[in-house]
Amino acid sequence: MADDARVTGQRAAPGPSDEERLAQLGYTQVLARRMSAFSNYAVSFTIISVLSGCLTLYLFGMTTGGPAVITWGWVAVGLMTLFVGLSMAEICSAYPTSAGLYFWAHRLAPARSAAAWAWFTGWFNVLGQVAVTAGIDFGAASFLGAYLNLQTGFEVTPGRTVALFAAILVLHGLLNTFGVRIVAFLNAVSVWWHVLGVALITGALALVPDHHQPASFVFTRFVNETGWGSGPYVVLLGLLMAQYTFTGYDASAHMTEETRDAATAGPKGIVRSIWTSWIAGFVLLLGFTFAIQSYEAELASPTGAPPAQILLDALGATAGKLLLLVVIGAQLFCGMASVTANSRMIYAFSRDGALPFSRVWHTVSPRTRTPVAAVWLAALGALALGLPYLINTTAYAAVTSIAVIGLYIAYVIPTFLRVRKGAAFDRGPWHLGRWSGVIGVVSVTWVLAITVLFMLPQVSPVTWKTFNYAPVAVLAVLGFAATWWLASARHWFLTRRPAPTPAEK
Repeated sequence: MADDARVTGQRAAPGPSDEERLAQLGYTQVLARRMSAFSNYAVSFTIISVLSGCLTLYLFGMTTGGPAVITWGWVAVGLMTLFVGLSMAEICSAYPTSAGLYFWAHRLAPARSAAAWAWFTGWFNVLGQVAVTAGIDFGAASFLGAYLNLQTGFEVTPGRTVALFAAILVLHGLLNTFGVRIVAFLNAVSVWWHVLGVALITGALALVPDHHQPASFVFTRFVNETGWGSGPYVVLLGLLMAQYTFTGYDASAHMTEETRDAATAGPKGIVRSIWTSWIAGFVLLLGFTFAIQSYEAELASPTGAPPAQILLDALGATAGKLLLLVVIGAQLFCGMASVTANSRMIYAFSRDGALPFSRVWHTVSPRTRTPVAAVWLAALGALALGLPYLINTTAYAAVTSIAVIGLYIAYVIPTFLRVRKGAAFDRGPWHLGRWSGVIGVVSVTWVLAITVLFMLPQVSPVTWKTFNYAPVAVLAVLGFAATWWLASARHWFLTRRPAPTPAEK
């Protein structure tokens, strides 16, 4: 598009087909290209999943800032995430490939250091994707345990929660093994499940209870149960609830090799998933927070999940349990989509030889044309991240921190490189026009801030049982990637990709 002032998202003249553009980027069409634009959007919307992220970290929000931070943190974080997503969407339109973020970094970086930028971007993306899958399915296990506790008296213990977590990962591995058609169908169902579920739950919480909290409680009540004495520090920590929810929308990029009209559908999927989740999540959080009957009682719920207790106390046992099933269903949909996106990232990264035993992980089933081995590696990696919960009571918050840190570093590296490139960037049919630079700078600044923030201690005093092990996981992956890069990968990684166009040099 020649005119930078045109409205964002307008299409240019017809360009190469999806397969031709993929070939120009150096890859052969192998995966089945069956997904529509709506299906592509549905994957990211499902992974963001306000019924998963908002509610699984609602306990964290109640103790780390309380209602005021839950409400206003969601508004602020949603806006900043939209900036990040817009920046990513523009790059996705230029490079619609399952490789996604690390390939973008390779094309946007200076030629001498391009492979190194791509290598580290890819490793952060893998770490974040695995952690998101772990966080989602662990949250689903926690809520399923809460439901079983209510129905059968099932005692919720760390060991039993981890067992449920493993079972859910196996279920999602099996679903993704059957192929893209069933996953695409279930993701389409998931969109409506989430929309109708949010409407049903918030409607019930607004109309049924005799008692609601006043607006002053929802918008100004500050609660600090972290042990830290600094209010501003606790407010910043409390942003994790919202920021963790807004993760995984890079799935639209990783699914572009299976999406028709990918250069437009992929970026639209990223942006739409963010703003629709922003609205739905705000409504959902208001519904739960206004319906709190007793803050102390619901914080100490025997189910281990305050949102479940809010449903029970506000709506009664029968209605509360039924709506809890709606929440669990949404979380299961979310985890399934996360395994899908995670496996595509592993497939693409292995296709370029970047993971140990790459020849195994990038194999594609001849029957379903899906990367089955990558699916099971994604599930196994997620299980490994969740195991520390057996000894560390803050492990779930640490997993969510790892997800945010890993993914957002991977999100912002291509954005940073695109900002540096300026007018030399070769745009795709969907772009930001003259606003690209400003939005990119805001995105980079925000990600730098949250990367530091979510590595900090979340509970005081800091002990081996409350330690935030996010920095350890991040540094371990970074150290492994750096060692392998210096010892070997710098000699061969992405050395056979097609030469960049003149605009990309």
